[in-house]
Amino acid sequence: MFAYPEWALFRALGVVALAAVSVLSSIFLFQRRLIYHPRAEAVALPATVLFDGLRDVRIDTSDGVRLHAWYWPGRANGYAILFLHGNAGDRSDRRALLRALHDRGYALLALDYRGYGGSEGSPSEAGLYLDAEAAASWLVAAGHERLVYFGESLGTAVAVELARRRTPHAMVLEAPFDSLVNVAQHHFPWLPVHWLLSDRFWAAKRISEVDAPVLVIHGEQDTVVPQARGRALFDAAASAKTWISVPGAGHNDLRDRFGARYLAAVDAFLQ
Repeated sequence: MFAYPEWALFRALGVVALAAVSVLSSIFLFQRRLIYHPRAEAVALPATVLFDGLRDVRIDTSDGVRLHAWYWPGRANGYAILFLHGNAGDRSDRRALLRALHDRGYALLALDYRGYGGSEGSPSEAGLYLDAEAAASWLVAAGHERLVYFGESLGTAVAVELARRRTPHAMVLEAPFDSLVNVAQHHFPWLPVHWLLSDRFWAAKRISEVDAPVLVIHGEQDTVVPQARGRALFDAAASAKTWISVPGAGHNDLRDRFGARYLAAVDAFLQ
């Protein structure tokens, strides 16, 4: 049998180890580019009468970052929804949902986190929490007392942490997860994500401290955030809670698949 010299074997192992370290280092250094996919440009108001009354607002965070958001007053003495979107795009991508919610009388504040939609700064877990806190404070200063945190995907973890810091009237969580670590481990089982991730979003550890009713809506065929991750978060919630599983729905078509029942479920939960 042909045998490699011992030095050749060690050199080969060294090359493999160096390549592995290089890959892991790159993932660690550029991980936020993998997590956050903002559309950074400023967002214009929709040029249609369907959005009459919607206006741009500026919100300053406690660490000095200026954020952009849309504010839409609702019916007197109703709920005010703070909408916290997912990891991609900006608030303009959610116009149809915002309009549908407003048509039902809810006031709305659709926030763009730092680095999104013309907002200053760059996204990070700690930064997104400060952004949400500033937005909630803005709504209270505007005269709203009955706040509902409406989180979408990554925004669900932001909503949970905000609810831990400032209790809302209720929370609506669409396609949530228990932690970003567990979601990343599902997609990259060969990576030591527990060691690599800086932004971990441990939502399940925090939701047990939240004293507000929770509605969770999750698609059964979600391949981005597997439904098991949403169920783990739901199971960790200690307050009154409602679980809705949508057959055939994935991550990005959940509202389309659920159709009119989506808004009916939100209405029923809040009313």
